[in-house]
Amino acid sequence: MSKWFLQDQASGLRKMAQKKDRMVKVIAVTGGKGGVGKTNVSINTATALAAQGQKVLVLDADLGLANVDVLLGLRVQRNLSHVLAGECTLEEVLVEGPQGIFIVPAASGTQNMVELSASQHAALIQSFSALEEQFDVLIVDTAAGISDMVLSFARASQEVLVVVCDEPTSITDAYALIKLLSREHGVFRFRIVANMVRSLREGMELYAKLSKVTDRFLDVALELVATIPYDENVRKAVRQQKVVVEAFPRTPAAIAYQGLANKIQTWPTPQNPSGHLEFFVERLVRRNMYAEAAGE
Repeated sequence: MSKWFLQDQASGLRKMAQKKDRMVKVIAVTGGKGGVGKTNVSINTATALAAQGQKVLVLDADLGLANVDVLLGLRVQRNLSHVLAGECTLEEVLVEGPQGIFIVPAASGTQNMVELSASQHAALIQSFSALEEQFDVLIVDTAAGISDMVLSFARASQEVLVVVCDEPTSITDAYALIKLLSREHGVFRFRIVANMVRSLREGMELYAKLSKVTDRFLDVALELVATIPYDENVRKAVRQQKVVVEAFPRTPAAIAYQGLANKIQTWPTPQNPSGHLEFFVERLVRRNMYAEAAGE
């Protein structure tokens, strides 16, 4: 990658910083493995935050196997692949969901979306900077697993929510994710969501299992921020392509999500440029851009 290209991107990022003055809480929702209910946590938390007056953007960061729009029953004509192809702006792919949340849909079944080049990453930066809408919270629903893309999204966020359920593989994979992020990417604080638990006690025991092993082998700080109970109404909502906090707002799971949203609002809003949407994307791609420039 040429020197002028990097300088041009740096200049563009400085202009982005001058353009917006509203700080954004950026929260990655991840889990290490599939099947833990990560996307349900993302969209229900986003909807609960919006119901409390927050302006929320959800980025479907499973770039090759996107499903947020399907879960919400939304009709999507265009997605991030069209933005990167230059066919439309990011503003034009935003779709509105429950309680006025906005979703950035990604592509489904598209391999090249998980193998973006540095120039495509740069285009992604520019597309975020062009958003006219301003947001309070950006929730990044990552893919399952511990791929480079998942790690990139997590380390670029200010808060990392790790969703776990009471299965050995869930705990093992969550530990592996936390280990990689802490040892290789300098992430040391993790917010834990115990999902689909039978009781508060079960949720606390699940958290204890994970924290016991992290305390022994890793230098990280874990905090249990929510225990989401197993609730058949969640399945009913999924079948209806709705979120449980809106379809069944008085059920145990919905109340737990509302509590999580309340807690998120108490987290400090960043007071430096890293809180801007564009700087989230810059942090996400900076390492990849320079790695490609170095021929790594």
